[in-house]
Amino acid sequence: MVFPSEPFFCVLLLSSFLFVSPSQSAADYSILVYKGCAKQAFQDPNGVYSQAISALFGSLVSQSTKTKFFKTTAGTSQTTITGLFQCRGDLSNTDCYNCVSKLPILTDKLCGKTIAARIQLYGCYISYEVAGFAQISGMEMLYKTCGAKNLAGGGFEERRDTALSVMQNGVVSGHGYFATNYQSVYVLGQCEGDVGDSDCGECVKTAVQRAQVECGNAISGQIYLHKCFISYSYYANGVPRRSSSSSSSSNSISSGTGQNTGKTVAIIVGGAAGVGFLVICLLFARGLIKKHDDF
Repeated sequence: MVFPSEPFFCVLLLSSFLFVSPSQSAADYSILVYKGCAKQAFQDPNGVYSQAISALFGSLVSQSTKTKFFKTTAGTSQTTITGLFQCRGDLSNTDCYNCVSKLPILTDKLCGKTIAARIQLYGCYISYEVAGFAQISGMEMLYKTCGAKNLAGGGFEERRDTALSVMQNGVVSGHGYFATNYQSVYVLGQCEGDVGDSDCGECVKTAVQRAQVECGNAISGQIYLHKCFISYSYYANGVPRRSSSSSSSSNSISSGTGQNTGKTVAIIVGGAAGVGFLVICLLFARGLIKKHDDF
């Protein structure tokens, strides 16, 4: 879809945006990531465009209770407006609706009556454009953000790149959405719902390359291209558990090597710690008995 070149496209970047985490609560899905607003406003003396946008938004919101992606048009042949919404693949239908239902008001508040707009929240986005609006490449970067520099020690970039490679392959076999974790690195990728598997793979590949270049050794990063986005985050204490509000067990596939190894180590360490604690308790009790006998 949308926004051709920078002079015609205003983007608001929020540096305080929280990185994608598998443990975020449903309320966090409504956090604003960025806005994209065309600078040209509607010439709408009779209110026909306003009516078309209102009808478009109504249709999109109603569909968000049933699906995570929907694209449609509204208006007459003279006032055709195309719009779509998409929710993250790991959102439940309820969370998707709750996210999308906030977007029409936000769009009007942040962009006003512009001929094209895109509002990206943490868990969903909405976009629309009038017929004839200039198109851009699906690989065009709309937004990026990178976290703090790596403090994770040696080998971090190799672990991250391995996780991104797994995700890059997974998003194709997953038909547009994939999330996984590998050795404390959580990655997620998603393509727009009407993008084919082959084009999706190319889009995510480009996003991964941009992340490696733009974010360097940062421990987290997000790259939003026009037709796809990716995210990665490193968790020093291990990737947190998923929120119970999201129903996505079939979409989030953990890499066997990373997660199973982590679990094995945790069991061994935890077991050893438990045995050690028991021994200390026994020795302490033995000492008390010996002192009692001495009296």
